[in-house]
Amino acid sequence: MISKRAEEIKPSVTLSINQMAKMLISQGKDVVNLSVGEPDFDTPQPIKEFAKKVIDDGFTKYTEDKGIKELREVISEKLLKENNLKYTPEQIVVSNGAKHSLFNIFLTILNPDDEVIIPSPYWVSYPAMVKIAGGVPVFCKWNDKFKIDIDDLKQKITPRTKGIILNTPSNPTGIVYTKEELIEIAEVLVRNNIICISDEVYEKIIYDKIHISIAEMSDEMKKLTIVVNGVSKTFAMTGWRIGYIAGEKEIVNAISKIQSQTTSAPSSISQKAAYFAIKEGEDLYKNMVEEFKKRRDFLVKNLSKRISFPYPDGAFYLFCNFNNMDSKIIAQKLLEEKFVSVVPGDDFGAEKFFRISYANSMENLKKAVERINQFVNENE
Repeated sequence: MISKRAEEIKPSVTLSINQMAKMLISQGKDVVNLSVGEPDFDTPQPIKEFAKKVIDDGFTKYTEDKGIKELREVISEKLLKENNLKYTPEQIVVSNGAKHSLFNIFLTILNPDDEVIIPSPYWVSYPAMVKIAGGVPVFCKWNDKFKIDIDDLKQKITPRTKGIILNTPSNPTGIVYTKEELIEIAEVLVRNNIICISDEVYEKIIYDKIHISIAEMSDEMKKLTIVVNGVSKTFAMTGWRIGYIAGEKEIVNAISKIQSQTTSAPSSISQKAAYFAIKEGEDLYKNMVEEFKKRRDFLVKNLSKRISFPYPDGAFYLFCNFNNMDSKIIAQKLLEEKFVSVVPGDDFGAEKFFRISYANSMENLKKAVERINQFVNENE
């Protein structure tokens, strides 16, 4: 009864680890959960108050499939002001979270067996979404900075290559691409006419560098880029489910057509809340980002020096290696013996690494560091 497509898709490892942690917590165990990929902060109060007013005003009906015009307008203004990218509201589609935006893209651009290059390490859902849409994931190696190995990228391009996913700041590593690195990647993509799906959802959670979109590199690159973003991470609005894409009209119109026959538009209330959040901007998220930076600095300073990781300039993750141990063993032992939940790296394309999320309180991070360092000392 179940399709072959469904049978081939593995459940999300991050969700399953999180469920295991919650089960132990329900049994009374003092588990520190470092597996969660969402801000631990509440949605800012002004956004919630605005949404309540929207409900009271009766804005509770279906909206245009692309999303309400005022939200697409404020996204257009944001992209121009903050990213130097000119997209009209008609070049934007609002969806049920950035994950939905990504899936819409793959359904729109991929024919059966088209290839999508996914640089390792990668967010766990990229390969599954490509497969569900009928495409073939092709994995590209990382260099000594945990960024795309340009030589390997060139080798992985074939006549069936349709696109590449670029995620900066990165989940799971927290690395951020520089302008020089983006120029080098863009030259390869333009030369080979490859679409770039630019996942920029962690754009505002950045510390020591600035975020640059690959679409900014040239007019040719902009035409090949589909920008993906949302409000989940920036404004701690994961449950509101609002993401968006910006791109060339041909692709955007096709995405809108697909969305109109599947989910239709996202929640009218969430769209209004996202409009308010983006319009108000930095004042609503700067304190959260400052707190994430403090947590990152604490972990970098206090985790055992026998644990290595690429230095994270953005997002809220450390991607860790300890003695090249199998990450599944590490994750299992940490959870069962030390009651610390982390995510093994297999589904990120890096079996010797495990991901720590610092979307947790400083109090809990201090407990976690003590327990992880104990584990390291016991397993040298």
